[in-house]
Amino acid sequence: MKAFLEKERERVKKNQIKNKPLVFMTYMFVLIFIGMFSYLIYFMVKDDTEQVVANTSNKRQDSFDEYVIRGDIVASDGTVLATTNIDEDGKETRYYPYGSLFAHSVGYDRYGSSGIELSEGFNLMRSHVNIVDKVGHDIGSEKNPGDTIVTSLDVNLQQAAADALGDAQGAVVVLEASTGRILAMYSNPTFDPNDIDNVWADVHSEAGSSSTVLLNRATQGLYAPGSTFKVITLMEYIKEHPDYENYYHVCYGSDIFNSVSIRCSNSAAHGELDLAGTLAHSCNTSVANIGCNEINIGELNKFAEQLLYNGELPYDGEYSRSQFKLTADSNYSEIPQTVIGQGDTLITPLHNALIMQAIANGGVMMKPSFVDAIENADGVQMTRYKSKSYGSVIDPELTQDIIPMLQQVVTDGTATQYLGAKPYTVAGKTGTAEYDNSGNCNSWFVGFSNVENPDIVISVVVEDYTTNQTSGTYVASKVFDAYYGNVTE
Repeated sequence: MKAFLEKERERVKKNQIKNKPLVFMTYMFVLIFIGMFSYLIYFMVKDDTEQVVANTSNKRQDSFDEYVIRGDIVASDGTVLATTNIDEDGKETRYYPYGSLFAHSVGYDRYGSSGIELSEGFNLMRSHVNIVDKVGHDIGSEKNPGDTIVTSLDVNLQQAAADALGDAQGAVVVLEASTGRILAMYSNPTFDPNDIDNVWADVHSEAGSSSTVLLNRATQGLYAPGSTFKVITLMEYIKEHPDYENYYHVCYGSDIFNSVSIRCSNSAAHGELDLAGTLAHSCNTSVANIGCNEINIGELNKFAEQLLYNGELPYDGEYSRSQFKLTADSNYSEIPQTVIGQGDTLITPLHNALIMQAIANGGVMMKPSFVDAIENADGVQMTRYKSKSYGSVIDPELTQDIIPMLQQVVTDGTATQYLGAKPYTVAGKTGTAEYDNSGNCNSWFVGFSNVENPDIVISVVVEDYTTNQTSGTYVASKVFDAYYGNVTE
């Protein structure tokens, strides 16, 4: 009996060894199945199916065209920005009533599409008309009208931005301060999406290969932030110095910091300055002094990245990442230029708007968005989108410290000429950023209106200010005026 039991144990042991690969494979298949099933549930719950279908590489969208007429894109007041015209032969043509005005924000629907035409492609090709109409269309072999995308865009503000920018190249972004809704996004040079076939052919020709008309400068244009970055440098100083109100600097128009010569605009000597005066008069030597002698550069780097430099923005469209390369290990000679917004630092107008929006909103950055709602062709609302918070990126107390200084920029500083006498209040920062070694520069303004209860945030960059003399502050003033009803000084 004992021998029999020993043999049985030996046989079981051998079978277990033989079955190990089979057991291992069984567990592997079970785990793979659980993983796939879990991802399928996540995929459906997160509604990523729409993103996949909306992807331009997904051929499934082609089948929608057989049954649905691409829906309209409208402004916040219902003004049509994109629609589909149908001729007597049934040929469908996408039509943009405002031509080049909304080219980069609304986009175009050919050659892979862009803008809202791309991001909302799936919803534009869905139809939620009532069942009676749908049956009638099916019986008559007619297509159903697609859903309408109701955007946050404001035609009046968009036109004001375009008019103020004029022939100058650059970009304007206007956000609703408390929600992040994009009220205007204009980029120049622009193009007519009604003529996209010829535009596309031109930019892909040898003669037009250097053209940048398809580039949305608001989200993809990378620029040195210039003096608008001083807001970040000064906030870092305030963080590290609770007694920041005691800051004192004497500006002589130029000085040497870490073996680097720094001069103020036109070598103007600002004299005695506190921290607020430093920002109001955009004093380069004072800010360079702060960067080289008063703050921890490693902490400045952390703060910049907290404000999403070197990272992803909470924006669903195409954009370029801003960059901030200065670290605690960088050469000391890089500090003076970097802390005043020059050096290797680059930012998009959209990102600059988001930073200012966070300041206006008590430190909370809101996710920028174009779409307010989706309606069917009969005007019945199918979906209403709520604003979404990205989260707090600045200490609320820090925003309260910096806002009065930003307001002083307007009341007694570099933005006074165009914004100082308005019937509405503004807080913000001007900037001139050199882009070559000849002193040529771009002009910036970032700021918000109605300081006590902010209404809108604006970010403007005007390229080659040296030549065209159109300042970012001037453009911003015209957009603010349009928002408040074309007020006069």
